[in-house]
Amino acid sequence: MANESRPCPCDIGDRFDYGGRGQEVQVGHIKAYVCKPSASTDKAVIVIHDIFGWQLPNTRYIADMLTTNGYIAICPDFFVGQEAWKPSNDWATFNDWVKTRDAGKTDKEVDVVLKYLKDQCGAKKIGVIGFCWGGAAVQHLMLKNPHLETGVSLYGVISRFEDKHSLLHPTFFIFGEKDHVIPLEQVTLLEQKLKQNCKVDYEVKIYPGQTHGFVHRKREDINPQDKPYIEEGRKDMINWLNKYL
Repeated sequence: MANESRPCPCDIGDRFDYGGRGQEVQVGHIKAYVCKPSASTDKAVIVIHDIFGWQLPNTRYIADMLTTNGYIAICPDFFVGQEAWKPSNDWATFNDWVKTRDAGKTDKEVDVVLKYLKDQCGAKKIGVIGFCWGGAAVQHLMLKNPHLETGVSLYGVISRFEDKHSLLHPTFFIFGEKDHVIPLEQVTLLEQKLKQNCKVDYEVKIYPGQTHGFVHRKREDINPQDKPYIEEGRKDMINWLNKYL
């Protein structure tokens, strides 16, 4: 587990110098990054950011990757104007900081985004993916939001929802073998609980040797040993969305 002085192991990882292909728009009471494919589609994916917020280039890179695979992608500011976590912040303050940003209280924002996707973008089938903080938000939404088709939770913090496993929609869980904030015993317990309680399709997959944030915060071009797993995680995410959207 993470030590007391560092309650979350999230570091910025290999931060991309990436500008993004989409644009920032106002969606109801929040801002969002939106990218659309060249061909029209009625399929969309909501991208839920990690603690580093909706403007992190790495997250926009993944949103654009979804677009190149034929999806409208939208990454809203789920912190609703509150500051994202900065690598220079004092980790001793993290627990107090995250208490004001509850991954289980994203429903109002998701409702606004769903309306925008349906009314402004013509979306009929909508899925959701999320990283770390956003991965926990995905699990929350898969438990209660009837308007989404499917979800992919990437290293979502399991302890947030450890007693809730009756998913409404097919959900794919991605974990790294060496993720210090999500010990493998937690992943094993999640699998057991899902097996007992879950009535929909799900998959839990552990990627060998990978640490927290590997799918979106590691650059495959400077981590050759991790490249196959980074690419596999991204491909698995796309394949799951393709299957259920």
